[in-house]
Amino acid sequence: MDFRIDPESCVACLACVRVCPADAVAVEQQRVWILDAACIRCGLCLPACPHEAINAGGDVERALELAESGRATLILTVEAAAYFFPATPEQVVNACYAAGFRRVHRGVLGDELIAQEYTRVLADEGWGTLIRSTCPVIVETVRTQYPELIPYLAPVATPVAAEARYLKQLYGARTPVVYAGVCLTEGGDDVDAAITFADLQDLFQRRGVIRVEDQPLHFNRVPEERRRHWSTAGGLPLEVLMEERHASRRFRKLRGLSHLEGLARAVAVDRIDLGFVDILPCEGCLDHPLLGPKEELFRRREIVGATEPVRAREPVVDRAAADAVRVGAAFLIPRDGAAPPAEAIDVVLGQIGVAPNGKPWDCGACGYGTCRAFAAAAALGRTTLKSCPPYLDKQAQHAQQQAAVDSLTGLATFRVLRDRLASETARSARTSEPYAVLFVDLDNFKQVNDQFGHEAGNEVLRNAAGEFAALIRTTDLAARYGGDEFVLLLIRTGLQGALAVAEKVRADVEALGRRLGYPEGLVTVSIGVAEARSGPDQEDVLITADRALYRAKQQGRNRVATGENA
Repeated sequence: MDFRIDPESCVACLACVRVCPADAVAVEQQRVWILDAACIRCGLCLPACPHEAINAGGDVERALELAESGRATLILTVEAAAYFFPATPEQVVNACYAAGFRRVHRGVLGDELIAQEYTRVLADEGWGTLIRSTCPVIVETVRTQYPELIPYLAPVATPVAAEARYLKQLYGARTPVVYAGVCLTEGGDDVDAAITFADLQDLFQRRGVIRVEDQPLHFNRVPEERRRHWSTAGGLPLEVLMEERHASRRFRKLRGLSHLEGLARAVAVDRIDLGFVDILPCEGCLDHPLLGPKEELFRRREIVGATEPVRAREPVVDRAAADAVRVGAAFLIPRDGAAPPAEAIDVVLGQIGVAPNGKPWDCGACGYGTCRAFAAAAALGRTTLKSCPPYLDKQAQHAQQQAAVDSLTGLATFRVLRDRLASETARSARTSEPYAVLFVDLDNFKQVNDQFGHEAGNEVLRNAAGEFAALIRTTDLAARYGGDEFVLLLIRTGLQGALAVAEKVRADVEALGRRLGYPEGLVTVSIGVAEARSGPDQEDVLITADRALYRAKQQGRNRVATGENA
């Protein structure tokens, strides 16, 4: 089974990155894809994606080819009853026959073979810790992330692999075997094709079986064995589950991949004998994301439970064929994979920064337990800083600061000026305290640019801004309005006080021009002064100050003027 991300539906929200326990999602800018070699097929990304951009599918073309041949045997797992409901199991099996499958098995024979093998293994004394190995998701996670647990995996194959080997022994080595279920890595190389239930439904349509519900309500052939004798779902022996309490020291039941870290520490570090560890990534195959939301698990269990045949009193597997089938498994310890350079990890950690207490954030909001684990994944291209909330907050603060400060002059931007004017107008209306505005324009600034160059013009702007900032109080505001125009906002200042400040500004800028070595009268300013007045019919103070600036320009520049006639 392969998981694929549809680029047309994906918006790079990175929800799949945060839930993937195997770091199998690669990210490059807005492109997101699943690394097939790293994917453990747990399916957690399917319900996590809010845009339904992830698709899961098996080798449906190969399965269709085998069905058309009329020779294939199908292993149809018991979860099919829940998926195809309200169609009955009999109707689903009949649809499989109609689609061309020669035989349809229910998947219980593999459970029976595995249950016998577990019974033999558990009968040995002194095995200490033994981890259930019938789930390929658990096995693959142990192999890639917790290799210290590999020696503790039970040497037992998966039920589907065991059943496929048994069927080939029973019907002939060249019998093609197709598996239809939810855990499509379970059969491995022992099955000729593995498909999902959705793939099987598509196969029905392409083989002319339009509606499963239209099939007969009874088997139209003598069905293959459907009963259990030794096993429970998943291959554990019934007698073991009946003899051992789930909380006993000999039998432990764990659900969820998150338990593997503690399990590895207990076994490999603390050297604790845990007995038999029944661990699965979820609550069994009926809890797999391909079957629907977790909230419907109880419903699915009830449906499958209602279709479970009565347990057989005698063994249901052929003894001679079973003895010839190998149901054991060996798990090799892999070599260390490629790790990102330490320098690359440090670069990412530097971009994230540390918490106010000087320690790493380690908030886990990105889906990783620590910032270092996240940085290692980011260095390998398995995630991006886009999914790190502390980094995003840092970037937002930086962007907000950039929006508030003019990069050339260091003064406030027009956006800050606008917001401050609104708050000062409201404050003045409440308290009746005045405030004033100075609208400042550099005279002959174009001539400076034309004669001395734009860098010289930028130097004049920076130095003039420094003069403005030096002449106002910390409660006042100096802002760049745009180009060579500036606005000074003077709090609790009337017209006369504002005129005095304006005259100081004018004189200091004129002196600045001489200090910078420019010709007399080239670097000067004209200033329009206005006092804000409350009242519904009063003109905007900036408009009044702008009109005063125009008046100063008309009077010959290098002057201070108000909007009122002298």
